[in-house]
Amino acid sequence: MDRRSLLFTLAGWPALTCADAHGQAEAQGKTPAPSAAAPATPADLRFPADFGAHPETRTEWWYVTGCLESGARLWGFQVTFFRVATGVSAPLAAASAASPASRFAPSQLLFAHAALTDLEQGRLRHDQRIARSGFGIAQARLGETHVSLRDWQLNRTPTAGGPPRSRYTAQVSSDSAGFAFDLSFDATQPVLLQGVGGVSQKGPAAGDTSRYYSEPQLATQGRLTLDGKPIAVQGRAWLDHEWSDAFVPASAVGWDWVGMNLDDGSALTAFRLRRADGSSVHAGGSFRAAGQPLRNFGPDEVRFTPGRVWESAGSRARYPVQWKIETPAGVFGVNALLDNQELDSRNSSGAIYWEGLSELRDANGRRLGRGYLEMTGYAAALRL
Repeated sequence: MDRRSLLFTLAGWPALTCADAHGQAEAQGKTPAPSAAAPATPADLRFPADFGAHPETRTEWWYVTGCLESGARLWGFQVTFFRVATGVSAPLAAASAASPASRFAPSQLLFAHAALTDLEQGRLRHDQRIARSGFGIAQARLGETHVSLRDWQLNRTPTAGGPPRSRYTAQVSSDSAGFAFDLSFDATQPVLLQGVGGVSQKGPAAGDTSRYYSEPQLATQGRLTLDGKPIAVQGRAWLDHEWSDAFVPASAVGWDWVGMNLDDGSALTAFRLRRADGSSVHAGGSFRAAGQPLRNFGPDEVRFTPGRVWESAGSRARYPVQWKIETPAGVFGVNALLDNQELDSRNSSGAIYWEGLSELRDANGRRLGRGYLEMTGYAAALRL
């Protein structure tokens, strides 16, 4: 398996249910849809177990994005840990009958991306890592969110008192890119189950699904270090955890996705799988106002219309950095806060993609919140 095939070995997608979120499917009056890659009635996701890794599935990721503030200064950040089951279980050398497999076999790969959007300097800092699982170098733990790759870590602990909630911590340091962050993220809302009961449909076929939950509106604080200078920061973040054996539809070359924390406490997700001609293969998303039931979007209820386009001098890819997104929750504008937020991850996942801090606006141009926009398949089609 070469590096270029790894991330989009990654294009599996996720779902769940927990004490805080179990009532969402009931509130919608719906039953989870069957998946070809799972039993006819997928099992409810159970926490804390499903906060952890699912190595029996092919692809999985834990993905945290958000904004950081210090005075009038604003940054965007992301850290993502990917786990990929390679399908390799035989030893690297010839096996014996007494030892049919080897602990050195690279059955699981972990890689990680970290990026910082510095609006004041008008630049994106980015680093990446890859390693096989094990040997104290990289791990994705069962039963709880604990993923690490060398000294990069993302961990979860339950908060004490009140309803069960999450506290995440992330530590990332990059000497080559000149940044580091040590951040904590406190859940302020129940877990949000994407799709029907956490079964997220990603295409027209029954098996085009993932298990997928989000933790929006994470209260964030900690320390950002830029070129050796520590800065105390605070802000808001969004976490996605997704896993699947399924692939994106064969006719899709990539996807467009937004996860937005609105200033009033609402959370908006919208995505579409995209053909080479720019038309949608499948679309979806959700909206949850603070303290209100989740509203999932059907594939015919979401429309992405591109606006202004920015061309990368490096890849020559052309990315829409402004969008109009129509959903049952409203019509929104998405504007990138920096055009050049393209990430070249060919030394780990094998892909070039755009992912960056953006603003959400209403139809009159009024700012509603901030979050992240991700666009893949513009530099080259994603092939699994």
